[in-house]
Parts: sequence; structure tokens; C-alpha cells
Amino acid sequence: MGKGRYLLKRFIYIVFVFFIISILMFAIYKSMPGDPVAIMLGDSKTSMKPEAYQALYDQMAERLGQNKPLPVQYFGWMGNMLTGNFGYSTEYKKEVSQIIAAPMTNTILLNLFTMFVVFVISIPLGIATAVRKNGVFDKAVQVVTIVGYSLPSFIIALLAIFAFAVKIPIFPISGVRTAGFEGNSFQMALDTLWHMALPVIVMSISGIGSITRYVRAAMIDVLRMDYIKTARSKGLREKVVIYVHAFRNALIPVVTIATAWVVSLFGGSIVIENVFLWPGLGQTLINGLMQRDFSVVLTMQMFYVVLSLAGNVIMDIAY
Repeated sequence: MGKGRYLLKRFIYIVFVFFIISILMFAIYKSMPGDPVAIMLGDSKTSMKPEAYQALYDQMAERLGQNKPLPVQYFGWMGNMLTGNFGYSTEYKKEVSQIIAAPMTNTILLNLFTMFVVFVISIPLGIATAVRKNGVFDKAVQVVTIVGYSLPSFIIALLAIFAFAVKIPIFPISGVRTAGFEGNSFQMALDTLWHMALPVIVMSISGIGSITRYVRAAMIDVLRMDYIKTARSKGLREKVVIYVHAFRNALIPVVTIATAWVVSLFGGSIVIENVFLWPGLGQTLINGLMQRDFSVVLTMQMFYVVLSLAGNVIMDIAY
């Protein structure tokens, strides 16, 4: 009962924060220069009579809800968003929901593979370095991880492109699929994985560095505890002591940093997506900002807000 009440309080708190952030985002959007209706109409003003243009402008303003008071516009926008209607794109002349489906799939796919690679490598590596603390293996891993953790992702991306796409042309530089490629679904999936390999490697490097160091530090702290010495004195196998007793108790700080890293991963992928021309949410967001397509930008921003808040809930449940 106590856990349920705690999670209910957290949920109410997150809903409150969501609405506060949405109001701030909407206010920022409204304060930015540029008229969405004029952008939507494009060059119509120069080719139409002023009366006809004004009538068309008023009609479009009514359609987009731009002629209503700001509080009414906000509640209308929020009500539509909560029901899956994210607005109309002034750049693509389509519903935003039709535009973001494919980019969101590409971004989620890229980040899921990155998470898989990072956790599969970093957790065993962090445990191994903690068990072999101050040994040659531990010191070598510490040097590599701190370099990977310290370098900005775009620097790693440029080095990776130079090494594995220019000097040794193993991976393609950009895109999701090879132009003109045809094959069955399995061959198409392999082609997508081939294009995804270099961005995933680049995004994984900093994640492996940070998660490995946190796992190592947490495991070292736990391995010093008296109950670990007691478990060993009882004759338990070393693997049981490390993976059952020590690692489980080291998970709390690891869960904290891992959840924060997963949330930041989606935001950080914006840079990598633009470097590798990966058609995901990052490119959609940048294009929306450049073209002042505010319906798309607001939708993308609220997606990242929901992702961050959901990460906090997941972290609480994991605790």
C-alpha cells in the first residue's frame, strides 16, 4: 500500500510538471518571431489582391486556431495533443502525426541498439574491472573509458567517419538504406543495420565509458562491505558472491546513472543524426527550427519532456 501511494504521488507530481513545462514551451513558441499563418501561405501575398489575401489569411488563421486568445489557443493545443492530434505542419503541408512517424521509428531504433550495445559491454566490463581493481586490465580499461567519456560525440563521429568510411571504407557515411537497393525483408534489415553500425558505435563509446566507470565504482564500494566477507567465509562460490550478493546491491547507483544516460541519449542523438544524415527526430527538429515549423518543434520538444519524465518514473519503479 505504501509503495502504491508513493508511486501515485510521483505520478501526480509528474503530471503537474508536464503541464508547467508545456505552458512554458507554448509561451516561448508564441514569443518567437514569425507568423505561422503567413509562413503557411508562402508567396501568396505577392500574387493575390490584398482583399483576397486577407480573406485567405483569416480563413487559414481560423483553421490553425491563431485568431483566438492565447489561453484558448493553449488549451486547444494541449487538448489536441493529448488526443494524438499534434497540429499541422506549415512546412510539409501535412498533419504532424504523418511527418514524425518514420523519423521517430528511426530514432527509437538507433537508440535501442545503442542501449543494447552499451549495457551488454559496460556492465560486465565494470564488474570485471572492480574485481581486478588496480591491475593492468583495470588500469587499461580506465584509460580507454575516460578518453571515450571525455571526447565530445561529434569529435568521435568525425574520427570514426575518417577511419571507417574514408581510410578503411567499411561502413556507409549516411542514410538508412543503400540507394536503389532491392531485396527481401531480411536483406533490407541487414542493409539498415550496416548503415546503423557507425552511428551506434559512435553513440556507444561515451555511454560505455560512463556506465563502466559507475558500475566499477559501485561494485568496489559494495565489495568492501562486511556481508560480502561473510558470504565468502561461508564458502560461497566467487561468482555467486559477485553476481548475486554484490552486484544486486550495487544496482541502485547504477540504475540512477543508467536512467539519466538513457534519457540524455535521445537528446544527444540529435547531433549524431545530423552528422550521419540519419532521418530521425533530430533532423526533423533541426529542420523545423530552421523553417519555423513550430507545430513540429513543439511536438518534438514535448516528446523529449515526456521521455525525461517517464525516465524518472522508471527509475522510481526500478528502485
